[in-house]
Amino acid sequence: MKNYQLLLPKLFEDWAGEPSAQMDQLAQAGSDRRYFRLHGATKQAIGTYNADFKENKAFIRFTQHFWGKGLPVPEVYGENLLNGVYLQEDLGDLQLFNLLPPVGEPWKDELVQLYKKTTESLAELQIVGGQDLDYSVCYPRAAFDKQSMMWDLNYFKHYFLKLAKIPFDEQALEDDFQKFTNYLLLADCNYFLFRDFQSRNIMIKEGKPYFIDYQGGRKGALHYDLASLLYQAKGGVPEQTKKDLLEHYIDKVESMISIDRDFFKDMYYGYVLIRCLQTLGAYGFRGLYERREHFLTSIPFAIHQIEQILGMVKLPIKLPELFRCLELIVQSEEFDGFDKKKYSNSPLTVKINSFSYKQTGYPPDNSANGGGFVFDCRFIENPGRHEAYKKLTGRDKPVIEFLKSNTDMDTFLQSVYAMVDKAVENYLERNFESLMVNFGCTGGQHRSVYAADQLAKHLNDKYGVRTALLHIEQEKKAWQN
Repeated sequence: MKNYQLLLPKLFEDWAGEPSAQMDQLAQAGSDRRYFRLHGATKQAIGTYNADFKENKAFIRFTQHFWGKGLPVPEVYGENLLNGVYLQEDLGDLQLFNLLPPVGEPWKDELVQLYKKTTESLAELQIVGGQDLDYSVCYPRAAFDKQSMMWDLNYFKHYFLKLAKIPFDEQALEDDFQKFTNYLLLADCNYFLFRDFQSRNIMIKEGKPYFIDYQGGRKGALHYDLASLLYQAKGGVPEQTKKDLLEHYIDKVESMISIDRDFFKDMYYGYVLIRCLQTLGAYGFRGLYERREHFLTSIPFAIHQIEQILGMVKLPIKLPELFRCLELIVQSEEFDGFDKKKYSNSPLTVKINSFSYKQTGYPPDNSANGGGFVFDCRFIENPGRHEAYKKLTGRDKPVIEFLKSNTDMDTFLQSVYAMVDKAVENYLERNFESLMVNFGCTGGQHRSVYAADQLAKHLNDKYGVRTALLHIEQEKKAWQN
């Protein structure tokens, strides 16, 4: 048993006064931190394990400081920094991101009002939270200063421009980076900068936003975090709403401190640009370098943001090489994505099945061409061997969290996508009518169900192709296990 599997239940019992009856691992995001939901008879909490001592220290000290000022962050219930574990308030599972409509669809007033609340709380966190904060615990750097900015810009250069094969003049681009960072530092940089203020790091509890994952925070300008929120690549904030929220945020800031409103807005779009460049660098590293599907599919959204910025940013400095590179990125067809409209009338249907090797075996393909794929999921650890999951399926959140956090399921699916995508594109081009893809596991209940659902979602998102999804064992049992 790993150390944190003993330490987190002890922290829970010390805080709750009752033992932890169950500890479920939650899905990891982009970091190496591991999160768990611990349940007792009457209480529950979120436990975290992270081997990075300095990062843990920053999060805990920030949280204690913010919580003591009544700011919307989770309470820290207990910590064991030397062993990399801490316990915090459970804010639930609803992220602001979950409430966003598909990109391009209109926003309801309720969502706009929630974003207004979020920007008001952001201003309070930055200004009130930044007062008397011990910035010496910041990790990896105490301020979003010139060095931090250059790290982000070089991240963009090495992991996006180079990997995307966008040609550039190294010295000319470096000169632009130097001018750009000098310009950004004209802003007042004496507030708390959250660093990754986006809708996945904003939890909604009882209609109120709460903030998490600010361990990378440091001293910096107010503008950056608002840019992170409003220009999140898959946020889809409508243009007029962005402008309205900027004005609303400035109104809130002006009620707390004295600022030059026009100068603030001038500087804001510079910070929008550097945040978008940082995002492209991150997507390049995670997508182009690590080949992670989620980040690859996010690149076109980030490029669309760059295209919008090129039409609106009028900086008082000239950055010819940087803007030439951005124009090349926007003009490139490399990241255009699949042309769904071209094949909108295709006769192709992808039949996706989950099945049990133990019960019925894989189903035959009775279409005219036959064939297709059969993927065996049995090498992936079986949630059904754990008592807590025996009556659940691959559609239940605890099982999904288990598969994403404790197994190679996501890596397996990346390989599945790579193969099936080639077939789908070829079949669309050749006007074929049918392709079958089967996922099998021991009982047809957990692993194969999850894998089939994920492939259907992937194909719908990427190609807009028709899918016929059948969970053979589960539908025979009417999903009663």
